[in-house]
Amino acid sequence: MTPPEIVPRARSFFERPALEVARDLLGDLLVHEVDGLRLAGRIVETEAYGQDDPGSHAFRGMTPRSAPMFEEPGHAYVYFTYGMHFCLNVVTDPAGVAGAVLLRAVEPLEGLEAMRRRRGLIRDRDLARGPGRLTQAFGISRSHNRADVTVLPLFVGEGSPVPEAAVEATPRIGLGPAQDGRPWRFVVLGSPWVSSAPSAARRR
Repeated sequence: MTPPEIVPRARSFFERPALEVARDLLGDLLVHEVDGLRLAGRIVETEAYGQDDPGSHAFRGMTPRSAPMFEEPGHAYVYFTYGMHFCLNVVTDPAGVAGAVLLRAVEPLEGLEAMRRRRGLIRDRDLARGPGRLTQAFGISRSHNRADVTVLPLFVGEGSPVPEAAVEATPRIGLGPAQDGRPWRFVVLGSPWVSSAPSAARRR
């Protein structure tokens, strides 16, 4: 049942290491109020990125692109990739320490008709299964870069905690050697909404 009221996460929730936030975001709610509608979905897949992390945009220091990762936590870091997709991250760690969590997939709960219009004639399972699909379904673009995700219209809300037995940690997707063997991708075990099935996953 979709909660009628969704309470935004406090900034202190994000002012922690990316790895902790990535795990704890599972079960929380992504909310975007746009065009008079509330779109909402339960977060089921995340990836953590840190400062001393070869897979991170911040690995070689601050650039115009990666600057939001070094700024105040609890804001969005949105970037364009492969010339076709936007990706939504939430900034973590104290200001001055680069960290972010990529939201890879959500289970749609509210506003499905609006998501279907944005995504076209596809299965509901594919509405927000993957970071590019997620941003398209929720109407998120580069204009949301640095948006405060602790307040309307785009925010992360408190959801239902996911128990440790229902969480899997795997290497991140699409990084090649930059993965460095780090199991920094977190998924809700058995969820049909994740972007791809875990492979050689390590149970948390």
